[in-house]
Amino acid sequence: MNPWFETVAEAQRRARKRLPKSVYGALIAGSERGQTIEDNQTAFSELGFAPHCAGPIGERSQATTVLGQQVSMPVLISPTGVQAVHPDGEVAVARAAAARGIAMGLSSFASKPIEEVIAANPSTLFQLYWCGSKDQILERMSRAKSAGAVGLILTLDWSFSHGRDWGSPVIPESLDFRTMLRFAPQTLARPRWLATYLRSGSIPDLTAPNMRLGEAPAPGFFGAYGEWMGTPAPDWDDVAWICANWDGPVLLKGVMRVDDALRAVDAGVAGISVSNHGGNNLDGTPAAIRALPVVADAVGDQIEVLLDGGIRRGSDVVKAVALGARAVLIGRAYLWGLAANGQAGVENVLDILRGGIDSALLGLRKTAITDLDRDDVIIPAGFERALGLSAGVPSPQLAER
Repeated sequence: MNPWFETVAEAQRRARKRLPKSVYGALIAGSERGQTIEDNQTAFSELGFAPHCAGPIGERSQATTVLGQQVSMPVLISPTGVQAVHPDGEVAVARAAAARGIAMGLSSFASKPIEEVIAANPSTLFQLYWCGSKDQILERMSRAKSAGAVGLILTLDWSFSHGRDWGSPVIPESLDFRTMLRFAPQTLARPRWLATYLRSGSIPDLTAPNMRLGEAPAPGFFGAYGEWMGTPAPDWDDVAWICANWDGPVLLKGVMRVDDALRAVDAGVAGISVSNHGGNNLDGTPAAIRALPVVADAVGDQIEVLLDGGIRRGSDVVKAVALGARAVLIGRAYLWGLAANGQAGVENVLDILRGGIDSALLGLRKTAITDLDRDDVIIPAGFERALGLSAGVPSPQLAER
């Protein structure tokens, strides 16, 4: 089989054929009925383009800056949790991102330590959950800063929904001998995936090394997850505390409402990502792209606004930028590329997006990604969702800002 693939959809098909059932099930994820994960993609298909038939057709630039980082196109790697996709995990992703000139987001629940990832891509932002005591949070922030992280991604949107209508993947807490025997039928049914791990001399790592504190061993994924679930939820003063204690930009990920966006500005964040956690959060939340225009109108002149959710094509990136996003973050798309062909597969996905962006810019007769505006996109009636507004007017508390 030719290792190259021409669409993200093909990368997903190859990932499904290559990965054990439980691993692939963890990638597609989604919560409850899957309404939100479906809308994240459907919404992009409702948007159209308004191309020009004449105009400059020269070299087109996709370069921009995001949170102080120069990137070759408006795409960043979104942080994702423990990966049993490929033995090189986030290090392979970081190398691919660096090779294509984009920044990397690294999860607190990643399978590779932050020091190894930043060595592969210095433009790495560390994703932080509000987990444990403030002293423990500060220790994780200090480690990230010492490792060279160029920013923080603070993720707060999570409702801990476990039920899925199509069934949740079975993920073991650790891989002891008995567990490996239980999962043997799945792994033996995917010999190419198994061979990749056998050649590496390793087994999937189900610990969370970036949640380690002091000299203690890295906790297991479910131990770290349980600590997170058991930590009282933060308030806006806690967001401000994070910003005050981090010397650099903080991106707040998971904003879907205008009132939250305004409060994020007051808390001191450098940017927000309009995101519903890839459909893994509260099912019934609309697609992130539906909330983007109103949120960007409210705060886009004060902080950077990004979008996360449903990106499968370069044209999706262009639509998001035209509606007010500085850049987008991708998650499942690069994981499917990693599953299909390791680092080269991630680079393949990024090249697909770059080619799609270039094609859309050509059709719109734009010479730079920064030239896009809403006149380039056809927005159907009723498309936008103005969350956090009442009849288009902010709440009294927000009006007093």
